[in-house]
Amino acid sequence: MQRIIFGCGTLLVLLAGMELAAPRIASAQDISSSNYQVLAPVITSGGGYATSSSFSVLGVISEFSHNLSDSDSFDLVPGFAAYPFVSTPVVTATGVTTAVNLSWTAAVGVLGYSTASYSIGQSTASGGPYTFTAVGNVLSSTVSSLTAGTPYYFIIRAHDSYSTTIATSTEATATPTAAATTPPSSSGGGGGSSAIPVSDTGTGASFSGSAYPNSTVTVLKDAQVAATSISGSDASFQMTLSNLAAGNFIFSLYSEDNNGNRSSLVSFPLSLTQGAITNVTGIFIAPTILADKSEVRRGDTITLFGQSVPKSDIIITVHSDQSYFGTTISDKGGVYLYNFDSSILDYGSHSAQSKAMIGNQLVSGLSPAVNFQVGTKNVAATKAATCGSIGDLNCDNRVNLVDFSIMAYWYQRTLSANGLKADLNHDNKVNLTDFSILASRWTG
Repeated sequence: MQRIIFGCGTLLVLLAGMELAAPRIASAQDISSSNYQVLAPVITSGGGYATSSSFSVLGVISEFSHNLSDSDSFDLVPGFAAYPFVSTPVVTATGVTTAVNLSWTAAVGVLGYSTASYSIGQSTASGGPYTFTAVGNVLSSTVSSLTAGTPYYFIIRAHDSYSTTIATSTEATATPTAAATTPPSSSGGGGGSSAIPVSDTGTGASFSGSAYPNSTVTVLKDAQVAATSISGSDASFQMTLSNLAAGNFIFSLYSEDNNGNRSSLVSFPLSLTQGAITNVTGIFIAPTILADKSEVRRGDTITLFGQSVPKSDIIITVHSDQSYFGTTISDKGGVYLYNFDSSILDYGSHSAQSKAMIGNQLVSGLSPAVNFQVGTKNVAATKAATCGSIGDLNCDNRVNLVDFSIMAYWYQRTLSANGLKADLNHDNKVNLTDFSILASRWTG
């Protein structure tokens, strides 16, 4: 199913409700274009008030039109597909001594939204109710004076300059720890005392969120493969890295869709606390996107497709002199497909990206861009057999330390499906020969 209104036009106002009380009605005709059709529009003749028992409309409602609006100072992009978005904050929660350290990614707005401040919702029960505290326009905060051993649940709300909530994170949880205790000194001579923690749950990091159904999710720690996991049929995943050293690290995650295409990388700088598990929740990996043509004849359609969370709203953005938007819904396997009419594009180079949204609340980041040409002929897209180059193990069209780290992970290990990509000389093992081949393809 597709929903789209493209291009420029006057503001479209659709009214549905009960019968108008004594309205003045002007005649109207069906309106259609290559992108949509409006049947039996009802408009007022201009001026005055339109009222009913359920609503009132003040002002003038003009007839629907298409491609009739122009200005040197602004672009008008009407329609249901061109509406503002705000990315969903991803929350990190770490339990420390009688407190929880919180940090979150920025809520980034497009098409008019701008984040001015954040507030923290706190509860001792999963799902709330929450008590909210304003913390200003910051990306981290510490909630103190908490009870050790009690789980606490947190959400982050983003607000605009009018204090209106424009985005809400998923819930994160953490349990504060107790202060270290000092045993009493012996009455006998000699010996000393040392601080002994009440409990040590180990130092680590936990990651949870959504990717693609039954897909491989990979976690990198400082550009080295730290763990992999398989998401469920609902695309959800969860994995925990334990027995880590305390300190500052950069963790990154990516996933692969059912065609082996890799998502864009999502990264989180974390400061791990000794004896605590840092929880990162609400991770929403961006969709993948491909095009069926590398060049499309102007006026023909180009098909954009990829994979995301099942039954999610997929927003397609086509970048040109101005941006065009379209929406579709992924199927139960997370696969989506969208046919874009190239007649509204000029000849030349263009690109497209996608993002996913769940329930008008969770919004992913943007996918990698797929490039295409609008020209005089149709040319089918071809998939590079080696993701751009031999040795490009993470398919970013570069051979660098990330690929070296992936290969190092599989060094002298039993190879699985993903590990076979690191076996560059196809001898069913990763050894120094593979590293030599990788070095010969190095791009930096």
